[in-house]
Amino acid sequence: MVCAIALLVQDILFMHAAKDPLHGITLEALLTALVAKYGWAELAKRININCFKSDPSIKSSLKFLRRTPWARSEVEALYIDSLDEPSPVTQEEEAENPWANWQPKE
Repeated sequence: MVCAIALLVQDILFMHAAKDPLHGITLEALLTALVAKYGWAELAKRININCFKSDPSIKSSLKFLRRTPWARSEVEALYIDSLDEPSPVTQEEEAENPWANWQPKE
């Protein structure tokens, strides 16, 4: 009986974790991914936070976001939205792709 309850609790926790896209993602990893995808200037345009505008760094942004719940929630929301967006192809990646300039015959 105890084993069945433990398995049920484990299943509930797993289902909750699977539904939460932020599960297991640290704030630092999240912020680093956003900076890599958008850059500081674009982040500052999308979210009006001074730590993204004035001398931005991961360390100062983490300190601010950990102390400011509304800003953290906006950054987390942007991260979740960015998961649905396809990542832009860089010129370097395009140059490495032999099919980059392929066009179908008309």
